[in-house]
Amino acid sequence: MKKRLQHTFLLLLYFFANSALAQTNWDTKIKEELPSILEKHRDLVSIPNVASDEVNMMKNVDWVTNAFEKLDFKVSILETSTLPVFLAEKVVNPNAKTILFYLHLDGQAVNPAKWNQKDPFRPVLKEQDANGVWQIINWSRIKTYIDPDWRVFGRAAADDKAPIIMMLSALEFLQQQQQNLNYNVKIILDLQEETRSRGFLSTLEKYKNRYAADYMIIMDGPAHPTNKPTLTFGCRGIATCNISIYGAKLPQHSGHYGNYAPNPVFSMSHLLASMKDETGKVVISNFYDGITLDAKTQELLSQVPDDNAKIQSDLGISTPDNVGYNYQEALQYPSLNVRHIETSWKGPGLKTIIPEIITAYLDVRLVKETDGAVQLEKVKRHIELQGYIVLDRKPTDEERLKYTKIATISTNAGVNAFRTDINSFIGKKLRKTISDEFGENPIMIRTMGGTVPITPAIQVLDIPAIIVPMVNMDNNQHNPNENIRIGNISQGIKMCLAILSMEL
Repeated sequence: MKKRLQHTFLLLLYFFANSALAQTNWDTKIKEELPSILEKHRDLVSIPNVASDEVNMMKNVDWVTNAFEKLDFKVSILETSTLPVFLAEKVVNPNAKTILFYLHLDGQAVNPAKWNQKDPFRPVLKEQDANGVWQIINWSRIKTYIDPDWRVFGRAAADDKAPIIMMLSALEFLQQQQQNLNYNVKIILDLQEETRSRGFLSTLEKYKNRYAADYMIIMDGPAHPTNKPTLTFGCRGIATCNISIYGAKLPQHSGHYGNYAPNPVFSMSHLLASMKDETGKVVISNFYDGITLDAKTQELLSQVPDDNAKIQSDLGISTPDNVGYNYQEALQYPSLNVRHIETSWKGPGLKTIIPEIITAYLDVRLVKETDGAVQLEKVKRHIELQGYIVLDRKPTDEERLKYTKIATISTNAGVNAFRTDINSFIGKKLRKTISDEFGENPIMIRTMGGTVPITPAIQVLDIPAIIVPMVNMDNNQHNPNENIRIGNISQGIKMCLAILSMEL
């Protein structure tokens, strides 16, 4: 009897302890600790993190190693073909589920002359004036009052050091509350995401067991423009194709040979125009094969609170391409884009010449239903149907004399898309977890427009993956004056707390 009473008492103690933890007012705690959190963020952003600068990249590694070890994580620095991969692990139960979190530690290169501050790696705090211009304010102001619409400007302030700080802050809160994780956690910090994750991807087979997990959560990319909690279930892939068309063997004087030597620019313009109709739809045969948007998918797309009129206004376009009925639907189809065109003359100024060659650089954005190599083969076949002989090298003199239409093509099948079912176990779990924490359903993005370079890892590890983006959409990602909205930092910490506290 005594033992039964003791057992009941322990169960009640456990229940009330966990109830108290569940009722923790995270908003209050985040607000109290936000000044010190911003100082940590400032400290981390102050360390330059361009992947080509190995010395400073390792300083970043030292900083995060110290931070995760304080939280009782086992840290491993895994060797790769280039820079190492940072892996932090905490095992709560060998038989429990495991979530692998992916973030990256590197940032884009900078051109300081383009930034509105002295040094992109000396983060500054700014607020908007009455005219909407961002003005620097003193960091000391965070000690008395913090406006959620203030922003921190600096390289990697948003992409991707803000999510790292959000995760660390959430883990620290849980440690302070003596709240244990309900599942095992692995955290990868990629040191070369901005250069296509070469190091990490080179280790997939070698460290497959180290990376093994039941689910993957990618903490990268921007949330919906409304800044409401967002879950993204996939991203588009990308394949590339370069097409060269030839004129005379050498550039020719347009006076001497105009009307005689064909200008390849006009040939290229006709070829590219044959690939799309006037409404923007790709007319390459079977380009959209396999894409069906059923009623459930349409319902999912319609719940995204996009303001399509504002999107058009912001882009300065009167009419969007007629591929989908709205922005979200357009993202569900593969796209064909001309990203750059160049002729043989690349010097300063203009010359009255007929170019010898023109090259168009195309990219094909892929969706889950399409394969990069297959889509590029459709492009190649289309070019052949326009009467071109297609080569994978420069033409010989004999071929130039024999064929009127010659095209050289180089292709890269690139990275395929991924998409996780929103009704998968982890999809439903994350949706409910965020909904319970914030009192409303998160915005669910079926497929985002950009490409995550680690998609091959999702495929090799054979793991359901969901992107949890937390930074503001207008963060100037990859551009000068990158920034993070402070309100997004607070909300991101709360999202991390919810995710880390969920039961699997």
